[in-house]
Amino acid sequence: MIRKFRYFVWGESPATKTERQLLLKIDWFILSYCCLMYFCNYLDRSNVSNAYVSGMREELSMYGTQFNQINTIFTCGYIVGMIPNNLMLQVVPPRIWFSSMQIVWGVLTFCTSAVTTVQQIYVIRFFQGIAESSTFVGTHYILGSWYKPCELGKRSGIFTSSGLIGTLFSGVLQAAVYTNLNGVAGRSGWRWLFIIDGVITMPIALYGFLMFPDVPTTTKAFYLSEEERLLSCERLVTEKDKDIDHGHLSWGLARRILGRWRWYGCSLLFAVSGETESFGSNNLMGQWLKAIGGFTVPQVDYYPSGMTAFAIVSTFVCATWTDATKSRARWPVLVYMSICGIVAAICILVWSSPTGLKFFAYYLAGATYAGQATTFAWANQICADDHQERAVVLASMNMWNNVVNAWWPLVFYPATDAPRFTKGMWAMIGTCIATLLVTWLVWYLERREKREKARRENVEEADKRSARSREGDEKSSKSIARSSRRSHDRA
Repeated sequence: MIRKFRYFVWGESPATKTERQLLLKIDWFILSYCCLMYFCNYLDRSNVSNAYVSGMREELSMYGTQFNQINTIFTCGYIVGMIPNNLMLQVVPPRIWFSSMQIVWGVLTFCTSAVTTVQQIYVIRFFQGIAESSTFVGTHYILGSWYKPCELGKRSGIFTSSGLIGTLFSGVLQAAVYTNLNGVAGRSGWRWLFIIDGVITMPIALYGFLMFPDVPTTTKAFYLSEEERLLSCERLVTEKDKDIDHGHLSWGLARRILGRWRWYGCSLLFAVSGETESFGSNNLMGQWLKAIGGFTVPQVDYYPSGMTAFAIVSTFVCATWTDATKSRARWPVLVYMSICGIVAAICILVWSSPTGLKFFAYYLAGATYAGQATTFAWANQICADDHQERAVVLASMNMWNNVVNAWWPLVFYPATDAPRFTKGMWAMIGTCIATLLVTWLVWYLERREKREKARRENVEEADKRSARSREGDEKSSKSIARSSRRSHDRA
């Protein structure tokens, strides 16, 4: 029973003691840094939403859709930096690149605490988007470089959950800061929020620079023995036959990627499914609570945390479950989150429904975050045989999602639509239905590719057997001929 529980929670036991020690080390040093980095990443993003409903709007005289414009400009920076950041991991040690980007966005976070106009926030958020775009897809690339498919889902889930914990912590932190630091040293509570965020970020960047192990083929981590370094490469070779050479880029990469379905299918999947997170990413619940009135500032900060808490639970349970199944199928999670998104949107569309049902609907919408970890784990599996393609596909998935996200909130979730967000509810229903269709398409294409690969392998094996048979026949014919000649000579 204990063994089954351990398998469900943490996956298959390593075959040897050395592999068990290796897995323990990389779990600690990779996951600890990546999760802390992503925690800071999401803490920063969520702080803008929480600051907006905690005094920033009034102090900076924000109006109309300026809040949405801040998010759009951040998204534009995120799009610009995404693929370059992921390709830089091919030529610059990840521990240096990740830490450098984290220091950049930490400094910019400090700068946000001193702004006097919304235009200054526009500039800061654009460059923060460029720096922060290194984290999400970069980490998924790193996870895919170190972990087997049977280990990947739950690690992706833990990583994604850390960002959600940052969102959860942001609401709690903002409420505490507003209560205890508002007005201290002549600064508003929302300004102190960005100062504290920056203070948290810097030590984590230093930790990554000192302790992060890079990728298996280039790692020089002092805590890994030579045997463990070799094992970290060898344990993945059978499942990632080509994933053995980092640091060499060529134009052939573009032809290789564009000639396959993977880039198109995976990019389309997350471009669509990523928009199911719109309730949380645009803090609709916080805007709803502020618009209908009757809630204090700390309550407006606290109550949306229920959505984030359910998102964390859904993400980790779904990621763990998909790893525990023999097929490692990821598509059921996308079905689950789509159904939850549709139900949530319908409950909110019926405006005469009680407030309690709307609370339930917003909290249920947290399930839409469950697809992040499993979608990227799925892409890592699909592209497991080509690490350069994998790096570009992972970056492109997030890039195209952000291309959509740059204008999606402005059209469907403008702040002026609070508290009902009627257009947004219909957009959510349509997005969830589209997610189901694209999920089926990717599942079908992956299945077809596997069948074709199996057919090619069978043909190659048959050709090898035929060649061996012909070689045997030739040897037999030669042997018979030699025997005949000897008999003739004796005669």
